[in-house]
Amino acid sequence: MKLEISGYRGNLSDDMRGAGYHYDGQDPKTKQLRFYKSFSASLFPRFHIYASVEKSSNRLILNLHLDQKAPVYEGSTAHGGDYEGPVIEKEEARLKTAFSGKNLPKLELDW
Repeated sequence: MKLEISGYRGNLSDDMRGAGYHYDGQDPKTKQLRFYKSFSASLFPRFHIYASVEKSSNRLILNLHLDQKAPVYEGSTAHGGDYEGPVIEKEEARLKTAFSGKNLPKLELDW
C-alpha cells in the first residue's frame, strides 16, 4: 500500500523510530530507506516500509506491506507479503496520524 504525505518537513529516521519502526538499511537498487516493525520478539510477521522523501515538494512516500514469513530460498527476496487488508489499513491510518503531527496511537490488532 502506498501512502503519500504532503508538506513533510520532519526527520525521517526519528519519525519512523517514533512510530515504532527500526532502520533496515538502504535498498541498493532504488536507494529507498527500509524500515520494519515486528509484532513480537520474533522477526516475523512484521510491517515493512520502503520510504523516500521528495525534497523538492516535501512529499514523503511510504510503501507499506506486511511480511508474513521470511524468504523461503537462500538468496531469494520472495516472501509471504500482504499489500492490502484490514491490518494494513489500520497501520496506514496510524502512520497518517503520526506524520500529520498528532500523537501516535497504539496499534491494536484483532488477530
